[in-house]
Amino acid sequence: MKNIRNFCIIAHIDHGKSTLADRLLETTKTITEREAQAQVLDDMDLERERGITIKSHAIQMQYSHEGTNYTLNLIDTPGHVDFSYEVSRSIAACEGALLVVDATQGIQAQTISNLYLALDHDLEIIPVLNKVDMDNAMIEEVSEQIVDLIGCDPDDILLASAKTGFGIPEILEAIVHRVPAPKGDPDAPLQALIFDSVFNSFRGIIAYFRIYNGTINTNDFVKFVATGKEYHADEIGILKLTREKRDQLSAGDVGYIISGIKTSKEVKVGDTITQVENPCNKAIEGFENVKPMVFAGIYPVEADDYEELRASIEKLQLNDASLVFEPESSAALGFGFRCGFLGLLHMEIIQERLDREFDMDVITTVPNVSYKVYTTSGESFDVHNPSGLPDETLIDYIEEPFITANIITKADYVGAIMKLCIDKRGILKNQTYLTTDRLELVFEIPLGEIVFDFYDKLKSISKGYASFDYHVSGYQEAKLSKLDILLNGDSVDALSTLLHRDNAYNFGRRMCEKLKELIPRQQFDIAIQAAIGAKIIARETIKAVRKDVTAKCYGGDISRKRKLLEKQKKGKKRMRQIGNVEVPQSAFLAVLKLD
Repeated sequence: MKNIRNFCIIAHIDHGKSTLADRLLETTKTITEREAQAQVLDDMDLERERGITIKSHAIQMQYSHEGTNYTLNLIDTPGHVDFSYEVSRSIAACEGALLVVDATQGIQAQTISNLYLALDHDLEIIPVLNKVDMDNAMIEEVSEQIVDLIGCDPDDILLASAKTGFGIPEILEAIVHRVPAPKGDPDAPLQALIFDSVFNSFRGIIAYFRIYNGTINTNDFVKFVATGKEYHADEIGILKLTREKRDQLSAGDVGYIISGIKTSKEVKVGDTITQVENPCNKAIEGFENVKPMVFAGIYPVEADDYEELRASIEKLQLNDASLVFEPESSAALGFGFRCGFLGLLHMEIIQERLDREFDMDVITTVPNVSYKVYTTSGESFDVHNPSGLPDETLIDYIEEPFITANIITKADYVGAIMKLCIDKRGILKNQTYLTTDRLELVFEIPLGEIVFDFYDKLKSISKGYASFDYHVSGYQEAKLSKLDILLNGDSVDALSTLLHRDNAYNFGRRMCEKLKELIPRQQFDIAIQAAIGAKIIARETIKAVRKDVTAKCYGGDISRKRKLLEKQKKGKKRMRQIGNVEVPQSAFLAVLKLD
């Protein structure tokens, strides 16, 4: 055990985490030159194109230093805020972390939030300054930022360039010297933490774990504590670039277990594995069920594809246990599913994967968050969809989720960013200068306000410099109203939204104007109205396409013309009763981009 080192790499998106992992694997000769490629641990095309890690990976390296062979387990973490629970479990499986900071960009929001996670778990932090070979690297400035942030000695910071391979041997030495060996008792009852799982179409769900105490052998009878399910360990082993079988793993080891599990619900990240005959007395702390934060309806473009869409989402769920879905129907869009996502990036990735891996064309409705509704009779329940709200007269009050947002920016953009957050009903909680021209703003903002377009706006007003990170802080009471869009008096359920009363009038008016542009003209007038309850707050009318029925009258009495116009009017009235208004696809997408 004294020669095992378990560590992870934490960094903001684009600071060179995956490239650094590549260099470590090459230097320790874990991968051959033939297997080497850029971002070797990111095996999805989507991850490579976007340069982000979506699914965390683990890999074992062998490294010999001063005549001793060490086993290094790199437990990779996803970089994005949506996956912060998975990051926390990966961090819990380690004893040390490489804190990678880009020398050209300095410290950014996710670096800080992941660093706090690592410090909560008492990890040994090794600061690494990456991209020092770049012409615009600010080595001294960024080193000062790191010293201010973690209070280390300036000499502790390792300079490296993951692209050229400079400084990699020093990082490996630092891992061996600074990261403590795992503690644990191989003879105690088995206690192992699941930090990730993947689906294999031949073997079922494969769980990745790190053993804290005890020993596991092939064919042991094991139990997953949180789900209470029991399995036979058909195969256990370690994680190299491919899986390698072993007969026994003990305390401090990182490995995988295959036990023929068919549904992803049974393997939960953060769960504890123990033996049935000799169970551990308590589970590893920190386990929680991942709760989706953002909800949206996903509908097939062609109604006949409904069953195919169901099968596609079910297959996706095997690879991604945090995706939840249930069937729902909408008058405007037909049958589809209401899906819950961890955040906006997660939602975007699922849409993209449905398109790429399953060739599904889907319509996604306006994303919204889940609200807690308290009725006058004292009941309370969660609502994920505005159409699920009870009548206004039955609602006592509604609570909405709030987040604590950390925004790190250059001083030049503070005014614009503050205005953006305050427009989104944010409250400034704290403001700290990290250096003379970089500061951290802490806001409390309703999650529903940032779901639309907050991130895009933040990037554009700060010219891409501001970095943003958030975590959910709890629910608070809010004055919310359900805004309905009516076409000729009929409500279009897919366009209804739940929003703050102060924003309702503006939003309703803009929505009506936008729909007036997008809905094609019919032979009759179409009234587009925005309503809160029974009160209409905005209206636009799409004029009918008019045929000139009086063209054949020349001269004669005015009453002849009037008679023809009256006849046309009656026809239009009849048509309006039986004619229905088609809402084009673009109208649903336009609501997302109202600004």
